Amino acid sequence: MAVTITTAGPDDAERLTEALVGLVPQLSRSNPPPPLEAVRAMLAHEAITQFLAVDDDGAIVGVSTLAVFPIPTGKRAWIEDVIVDRAVNGQGIGRRLTEAMLDRARELGCVTVDLTSRPSREAANALYRKVGFEPRETNVYRYQL
Repeated sequence: MAVTITTAGPDDAERLTEALVGLVPQLSRSNPPPPLEAVRAMLAHEAITQFLAVDDDGAIVGVSTLAVFPIPTGKRAWIEDVIVDRAVNGQGIGRRLTEAMLDRARELGCVTVDLTSRPSREAANALYRKVGFEPRETNVYRYQL
């Protein structure tokens, strides 16, 4: 199966919303897939580039999100929600999505790209290390609003 990596635009909101219904539960049990209006808002946000992995039939089989933002110490990028449909795992789609995000971060002049991944996601962690990510000595904190 051939897969093309593209970036989503406003016209992709409906089909992306439909794809996320199947993809988001493969990543998170605690967060439901976003509704159409949330997807539209995400795609319209200047800090977000949404990547799509699209198969020969036009089906979205993977997604990933790159957030880019300026802070006092430089322009930074953060990778979120890299999801490849279980049905097509092991075909290099996650790697291609990640490399596309890194290329985009370089184009935008980012200094670093960060991400988090649960230890239980062994394949994802192995992928990130193969691509060149290194674990950081840091703590990640979350404040639930």
